[in-house]
Amino acid sequence: MKPLLSGVFLGFSLLVSVQAFYSPSDDVVELNPSNFNREVIQSDNLWLIEFYAPWCGHCQRLTPDWKKAATALKGIVKVGAVDADQHKSLGGQYGISGFPTIKIFGGNKNKPEQYQGGRTSQAIVEAAMSALRELVKDRLGGKSGSSGYSKPQSGGGSEKDVVELTDDNFDKMVLQSDDVWLVEFFAPWCGHCKNLEPEWAAAASAVKEQTKGKVRLGAVDATVHQAVSSRYGIRGFPTIKIFRKGEEPEDYQGGRSRRDIIEKALDLFSDNAPAPELLEILNEDVLKKTCEDSQLCIIGILPHILDTGASGRNSYLDVMAKLADKYKKKMWGWLWAEAGSQMDLEASLGIGGFGYPAMAAINLRKMKFALLKGSFSETGIHEFLRELSVGRGSTATLGGGVLPKIHSVEAWDGKDGQLPEEEDYDLSDVELDDDFDKKIEL
Repeated sequence: MKPLLSGVFLGFSLLVSVQAFYSPSDDVVELNPSNFNREVIQSDNLWLIEFYAPWCGHCQRLTPDWKKAATALKGIVKVGAVDADQHKSLGGQYGISGFPTIKIFGGNKNKPEQYQGGRTSQAIVEAAMSALRELVKDRLGGKSGSSGYSKPQSGGGSEKDVVELTDDNFDKMVLQSDDVWLVEFFAPWCGHCKNLEPEWAAAASAVKEQTKGKVRLGAVDATVHQAVSSRYGIRGFPTIKIFRKGEEPEDYQGGRSRRDIIEKALDLFSDNAPAPELLEILNEDVLKKTCEDSQLCIIGILPHILDTGASGRNSYLDVMAKLADKYKKKMWGWLWAEAGSQMDLEASLGIGGFGYPAMAAINLRKMKFALLKGSFSETGIHEFLRELSVGRGSTATLGGGVLPKIHSVEAWDGKDGQLPEEEDYDLSDVELDDDFDKKIEL
């Protein structure tokens, strides 16, 4: 899984031996892939769940307050914990990419809220009670207090997020789509299909949100739409197939729980996702949009075009592009600027007019950054990013905690730079004194 920069920056302290933080005598419920669905998803209770890693220093410091909050909330709000370092699939299912991450599982268990409050027991309890009041208010207003999934249709999906596929729309919806599809072929009388139905519906909602609709789940009633079912040799139910544009479909071989389905869908999304675009910092909007939409921004400060020429600059950009593709599953933002074009940004990073090319990894939400200490090469940058990904590295606060001024500049035209033209001066009318003539003769 991918550690959030907060875990990287704030939890890069000493690694510790891997051991569980909580025991059966605590009021914190230890959750894992085996009991999560039963305890949390199918529960009507409000849950506060901490996703932690045993080596994370901030997780260790949170533990006594988390236990104290769990005791205070006992019988009112459920408090749980997931070792997301051990149970990576469960952490990945909910987009956990830093430690500790706390999520509130309320009325819609499929869309838990991120807890952004303080890490004291008092703050945690207050947030829990506030969430509980909102849940009760929603129930009084007629909203569901359970998992929040759409009511399943007889076809085994959600009327909102599982796409009903037919003989008429299959080719257009699936085969001609640039998206990746997981398609369930079912029969209404099939017991296994009925068991799969809520899992498929729940997974469809989660996958739609986490992949922004790039991986989709559909369902075909094979007893009605026999043409498309026969085309793919469907003989048993349920049968799940994976469809990618321009490729032969493949059989889905994974588990049938929503967790298994979501995990496979996210793998498919990562495998098929294009590398993030490498953008030049032309103005403040470019930096903000890229970095605010990403958990981590990688920024390269490249030498002036007069120092490298177009070929030299393109070689640096090629290195960054390769690393952006290598780390595309992290969904980080990638930016670059010419040395001297964003002096305030350079100063806030401590680069300040020397040492080009340079690179920084920035968490704009936390206003923290780390600098590349090694070589600006594929190997050097990979090592830098790998260290960040496992929670190691030194950091500092970006510009005193304030976003530096970003200047609007013209985009690089892809050409070699040109020295500014010097003006010609006409000295024919200038009278020179005798002393100057003597100096010239000397």
